[in-house]
Amino acid sequence: MKPYVILNSAMTLDGKIATKTGSSKISGKEDLERVHEIRKETDGIMVGIGTVLADDPRLTVHKIPGKKSDNPIRVVVDNKARTPLNFRILNDDAETIIAVSNICDENNPNCDSEAVLRAKDLSKKCDVFYSSSNSIDLPEFMEYLYSKGIKTLMLEGGSTLNFSMIKENLIDEVRVCIAPMIVGGNEAKTFFDGPGFDFMEDAVQLELKKSYSCGKDFVMEYKVIK
Repeated sequence: MKPYVILNSAMTLDGKIATKTGSSKISGKEDLERVHEIRKETDGIMVGIGTVLADDPRLTVHKIPGKKSDNPIRVVVDNKARTPLNFRILNDDAETIIAVSNICDENNPNCDSEAVLRAKDLSKKCDVFYSSSNSIDLPEFMEYLYSKGIKTLMLEGGSTLNFSMIKENLIDEVRVCIAPMIVGGNEAKTFFDGPGFDFMEDAVQLELKKSYSCGKDFVMEYKVIK
């Protein structure tokens, strides 16, 4: 069993989710409120370590009225246990689960001693999941999250994690806000990065379920065809 996963992101008209400098303020007030409504309705919210290091996000419900119990469980995919101990993702606003690879496991003969120590420090502040491989086994991790009571999971990237999740057929919905702006840039982050698929016939197929204006932006909601 796995959570029902909703990938949500804002991007520019040319598909960028951040500039080459990491600037990522894209959507307007109305879309931010929409995002926080989704957070309020889901059990967990997941990002990759790149997003954590770039943004130091809270991953809480704070753009709309709510209470502490409205905050979803925060989930981080962090192969090498690089999440800084002083970052907001580890404050007491909500529970946090961090997935690390087996290079952080002291029982692994090929472990990284520094990563082992970092994971141990993280385990004092949150729940640490040790993957059975030297990269995060995402299907295995999804089963773990489901066992922890996360039945619905909001995925907020970044772009490499987005591709890894959709390649493993773990995403059920894609909701994207398109902002009326163009930034370009070969080094700017796109909605999906990673190795990509080699042929168009291998591409993940989507079915448009809903589309609407959201302030100055435009939102499209897709169902992933499996």
